[in-house]
Amino acid sequence: MSDSYSKVILVTGANDGLGFEIAKQLAEKGNKVYIGARRADAGKEAVSKLTQKGLDAHFVQIDVTNPESVKAAKEAFEKENDRLDVLVNNAGILSAMANPSEADYKEYQRVLDTNLFGVISATTTFMPLIKKAKPGYGAVVNVTSGLGSNQANATVEELRQFLMANAYSVSKAALNSYTIGLANELRDQKIRVNCICPGLVKTKFNGYMEGAKIPEEAAKYILPWALLGPEDDDKTCKFYSSGEVRAW
Repeated sequence: MSDSYSKVILVTGANDGLGFEIAKQLAEKGNKVYIGARRADAGKEAVSKLTQKGLDAHFVQIDVTNPESVKAAKEAFEKENDRLDVLVNNAGILSAMANPSEADYKEYQRVLDTNLFGVISATTTFMPLIKKAKPGYGAVVNVTSGLGSNQANATVEELRQFLMANAYSVSKAALNSYTIGLANELRDQKIRVNCICPGLVKTKFNGYMEGAKIPEEAAKYILPWALLGPEDDDKTCKFYSSGEVRAW
């Protein structure tokens, strides 16, 4: 892990919750952080909270489900920066609850649009800038879920209670597969690509679920993977959940 090099970092879905806390903690490490959000008012308010603390924070409007918005975000970002060291793909949504045999395929499409295709769109669009990062410092961090582990879903009985969130599980499993492919492609270019699950996080999306981690705690599992340096050559194509290696 390298803390001495100040990175330029974009965190999507960062106006509140886990994304905001990731951005905050990365900025506190001395990095230049961009808060990506769909709503300008929410994004700018989040940036204001950080700049009031003297942190180097900026806003870029981005809706990862809208290719034109992603393109515009890259163009706006590029006016201020000649590189992007780290992309944290945090933007994500939950799915409606339904048994797989009864679920509407449109619900799968809706969730995949954000959790998979949104990640692919943002990553592909910003990749030319990520490739301009200083060798050994470029990284893509995909925020995933333990429910994205096909092996765990097939063998861990406790996970069957989440059966009705199958659209969400499918989206994260697909994200994991995309991560593997991207990591293997970029390995020789010293750009690290990983899937990191911070565990169950207490946010508005799950009704601030009792027993879940608070965002301040959960973000700490993401940080090391955004702060990789040349000494972390082997830390790519990994799936970690709450700090432990997870089976794909």
